[in-house]
Amino acid sequence: MPSPYRAIFAAPGSKWFSAAGFFGRMPLSMMGIGVVTMVSQLTGRYGLAGALAATLAMSAAVIGPQISRLVDRHGQARVLRPATLVAVAAVSGLLLCAQNGAPDWTLFVFSAGAGCVPSVGSMIRARWATIYRHSPRELHTAYTWESIVDELCFIFGPIVSIGLSTAWFPAAGPLLATVFLVVGVFWLTAQRATEPVPHPREEHTKASALRSPGLQVLVLAFVATGAIFGAVDVVTVAFADEEGRKSAASLVLAVYALGSCLAGLVFGLLHLKGSPERRWLVGVCGMAVSMIPLQMVGNLTSLAVALFIAGLAVAPTMVTTMALVEAHVPRSKLTEGMTWVSTGLAVGIALGSSGAGLAVDAAGAEAAYGVAGVAGAVGIAVALLGYRRLKRPVPTGEEQQDDEHGQPEKCDTTTA
Repeated sequence: MPSPYRAIFAAPGSKWFSAAGFFGRMPLSMMGIGVVTMVSQLTGRYGLAGALAATLAMSAAVIGPQISRLVDRHGQARVLRPATLVAVAAVSGLLLCAQNGAPDWTLFVFSAGAGCVPSVGSMIRARWATIYRHSPRELHTAYTWESIVDELCFIFGPIVSIGLSTAWFPAAGPLLATVFLVVGVFWLTAQRATEPVPHPREEHTKASALRSPGLQVLVLAFVATGAIFGAVDVVTVAFADEEGRKSAASLVLAVYALGSCLAGLVFGLLHLKGSPERRWLVGVCGMAVSMIPLQMVGNLTSLAVALFIAGLAVAPTMVTTMALVEAHVPRSKLTEGMTWVSTGLAVGIALGSSGAGLAVDAAGAEAAYGVAGVAGAVGIAVALLGYRRLKRPVPTGEEQQDDEHGQPEKCDTTTA
C-alpha cells in the first residue's frame, strides 16, 4: 500500500471500521443489479426489473437522509441496527414473493420497505472526518481510500450477485447482499471507540442540511450521475443477454469499476492545489462525455474498453464531491449532508434504471445507452448552472442557527 494510505491507518481502530464498511457497502452494488437479474430471469420483463430497482433506490432516497439525521443526533449504533433489521425483513419478503410468483404489487411494496438500508459509506466517512478534522491532506487521502473501497465493491459486487443468480438460483445474489449488510452494520456499530459523538441537542435545528445552496447543486448533479450508473447497469445486463452471454455482464461492469478504482488510487496520491469546485466541474463533464462511445459499441469487448475509460472520471469526482459537502454543510449535519449526496445518487439510479429498462424493451440494448448519454448532458447543465454556488462555502465549524422566524441566520459567504 502506498505510504499516504498506510499513514491514515495509523489512527487506532481505522482498519477495522473501514473493513466493516466494505461489507456494509456491498449491498450498494449487489442489491439493485441482483434484483434486475433475478426478476428478468424469473419473468423475462426488464421493464418490471428496472422499475423494482428504481423503487428500491427511490425508497432509500427518501428514508436514507432521515436515518442519517437521527444518527447525527443519537449516534450510529442506536439507529443503524434497528434500521438494518427492518431492511432485512423487507428484502426477505421481496425474495419470497419473487420466487413464488406473487402479484407485482407485492414486489413493489417490499422493494419500498428495503429502502431502510442505511448509507454505510456516509457513516465511514463521518468517522474519518472526526479523526482527521484538522488534517486536510490526510482527510483527502481517507476520502479517496473510501472511494476506492466503493469501487472495489462495484468490481466484486456485480460479479458475485449476477454470477450467483445465474449459476445457482435467481435470488442468490440479493440474498448474499443481505447477509453482507447485516455483517457490515453490526460489526461497524460494535466499534464504539471510533463512533462520532452525537452533537448536543442545542446544536441541531429543524432545518435540513439540504437548505445549503451548495449542497443542492451537488445533490442535483448526483441525480444525473446516478442516472448514468443505473442506466449502464441495466443496459449492460440486457446487452450481454442479447449477445447470448448474460453472465458476462458482471465482468464488464467490473471493468467499469476497475477504471474508477485505478483513477482513485492515483488521485489519492496527489496533493492538488487550486479550486476543488473547478476539479468537480471537470469531473462531471468527463463522466458525461465518456457516455458517448457507449452508443457506438458493437460487442462486449469494445463495451468493456469504453466502460473502463468512462470509469476513470468516477472516483476523482466522488472524492471531490465529499470534500465539497464538508465545505457546504455545518459539522453537526455532516452525516446527513453526505447521505443527501448518496440520496441524489439513489434517485438518479432509480430514474436511470427505470428509463433504461423501458428503453431496452422498446428499442433494444444498444439504443438504450442513449439514456446514459442524456443523463450526462443533464449533469453538465446542472454543474454549469450551479457552479457559482459552490464557490460560497459555509464557514468551517459553524452552524446555521434558526432565527425566531425559523430562517437560518445569514453567514459570511465570501469566496474562499
